[in-house]
Amino acid sequence: MSNIRLRDLPSFIRTTDPNEIMFDFMGSEAQNCFRSSAIIFNTFDEFEHEALEVIASKFPNIYTVGPLPLLCKQVDETKFRSFGSSLWKEDTDCLKWLDKRDANSVVYVNYGSVTVMSEQHLTEFAWGLANSKRPFLWILRPDVVMGDSVVLPDEYFEEIKDRGLIVSWCNQEQVLSHPSVGAFLTHCGWNSTMESICGGVPVICWPFFAEQQTNCRYACTTWGIGMEVNHDVKRGDIEALVKEMMEGDEGKKMRQKAWEWKKKAEAATAVGGQSYNNFDRLVKMVLHQGNWTGNETLH
Repeated sequence: MSNIRLRDLPSFIRTTDPNEIMFDFMGSEAQNCFRSSAIIFNTFDEFEHEALEVIASKFPNIYTVGPLPLLCKQVDETKFRSFGSSLWKEDTDCLKWLDKRDANSVVYVNYGSVTVMSEQHLTEFAWGLANSKRPFLWILRPDVVMGDSVVLPDEYFEEIKDRGLIVSWCNQEQVLSHPSVGAFLTHCGWNSTMESICGGVPVICWPFFAEQQTNCRYACTTWGIGMEVNHDVKRGDIEALVKEMMEGDEGKKMRQKAWEWKKKAEAATAVGGQSYNNFDRLVKMVLHQGNWTGNETLH
């Protein structure tokens, strides 16, 4: 991986704890891949060609079949209507709220289903968004604050009245595909990264753990679609980043780049595209080729 710093490596790899369970697990899984019949990636070749080429040189039987949200559009919705990765009950009224907003005007904020933060960081995020004066949709899970429930003062809701909406969960794929959404403040988990590409939305990154730091680094450099938040969040930084992403020259460039990646992802997953063809090859390998015994492992 080019231009990767120590701080950009996954948190489980950077550990100095000799008893780190996840470090050992990741190492054993990497070795298991060499004993597998195939490795499946939720990505597309052009998006990660550098790393994929190295992997393919060591293990040629890989299948890039992503982004999965776009690939799923090639199947009959009536048969797969329940397909999805959401872990929480979704609020649908937020889509009606988005319908009333101008194109590319809303900042969408979601830290995923696992990330937690301190009450201080939550407060800094809250007032940074409020002070930006931009409309925003904020997905605020009840358990997002470590060891406590989310509490924001009445004066905050008075400040964001008519331009800020806070809900507990949503259909992220639908939100990121909505024309009113112009930026995504995210923890940079891989599902969120793929869904931002599917929607053509640039990202403001606040990575928390696991591979999120690596995804953030690529978003801010190789892919050209992101800006990074300092881990010690300050409201002034959030305000400045939101304004630059939504109004500044750099933000315009990133929005254009995100749109270009969206078009490339759509081409990869369309009928005859590389991800589409790879999925077709995978199915044929599993179901139709005579060397599939059922004892092999897919990763």
